[in-house]
Amino acid sequence: MSGRNTENGRLLQVNGIDVRFGTTKVLDGVDLTVDPGEVVTLIGPNGCGKTTLVRVVLGLLAPDQGQVVRREGLSVGYMPQQVAVDPVLPLTVRRFVQLGARFRGADVDEALDEVGICRLADWPVQQISGGEMQRVLLARALLRRPDLLVLDEPVQGVDVNGQVELYGLITRIRDRHGCGILMVSHDLHLVMAATDNVVCLNRHVCCSGHPEAVTKHPEYLALFGHAGAERLAVYTHHHDHSHDDAGHVINESTDETGGHHHG
Repeated sequence: MSGRNTENGRLLQVNGIDVRFGTTKVLDGVDLTVDPGEVVTLIGPNGCGKTTLVRVVLGLLAPDQGQVVRREGLSVGYMPQQVAVDPVLPLTVRRFVQLGARFRGADVDEALDEVGICRLADWPVQQISGGEMQRVLLARALLRRPDLLVLDEPVQGVDVNGQVELYGLITRIRDRHGCGILMVSHDLHLVMAATDNVVCLNRHVCCSGHPEAVTKHPEYLALFGHAGAERLAVYTHHHDHSHDDAGHVINESTDETGGHHHG
């Protein structure tokens, strides 16, 4: 069941979602909310139901039970996991971004510029790096001028430095546009500094809340272990500084910049 009016201006409200595939219950009573300007990260082990929940949120899969309520007129931009492109297909970055929709050239250039790859507009998509391809997919999602961005493993296949840069870019997009972001990740690791709330999923919601609180929760520790929680500690901070367009820290006021110690 779905609806189009949420309370208190909320972008998305998911209530009591159950999904079964045959006799297997994939999601069990899942609740989730995303507000304007909020970054919510969905984490959990492989096979925990993250992708299924995203499909429900996007309206691609009807739940067996529960309700998905979207704000009336909600515009959603979706960034899928890595996309395979036929190696012999003559497709530039600009054409790839426009596939399946008609966008003005100026809007395409603006989106590519916002994610930092305007210079690649006329390159074949087969010749760009994994990190650049993730930015192309992000630009494609931004062209819909979304109220809600749904990002499925946005840093998949990207090295650690590239992950830090992408999460910084995602944060700046949120700050600039005020959109809500629902982001899927396989663990918290580097995403800690870029998220407001975490939902830990293992078919049901194990725990949810502020990232630092979630990493101390017994069910989180049961899934990821104490070593994982200790490893995460160096990546937390309290948003006591801002970033320039290159992702560098500016106006740093304290030493709590764990999100930028990459040991």
